[in-house]
Amino acid sequence: MSTQITVRLSDEMVTYLDRTVASGQASSRAAIVAQALERDRLRRAAERDAEILARAGGDPDMDGLARFAADTPLDDLE
Repeated sequence: MSTQITVRLSDEMVTYLDRTVASGQASSRAAIVAQALERDRLRRAAERDAEILARAGGDPDMDGLARFAADTPLDDLE
């Protein structure tokens, strides 16, 4: 299910959206906005998880995972 909403964006942002769609890098304006919102949602969740881990103190298993993740390139996310 999806809900249609109205948002107000600057002319510069709309130009960016239109150029991105025209170049074939995205299927629609909505797809770009949805992807950006999903990235923000995931970033906020990761920040929350990091805060919880920091309050809990060190955990050898999680510390190793964090070191591994920090060294993993994320080029495929862009």
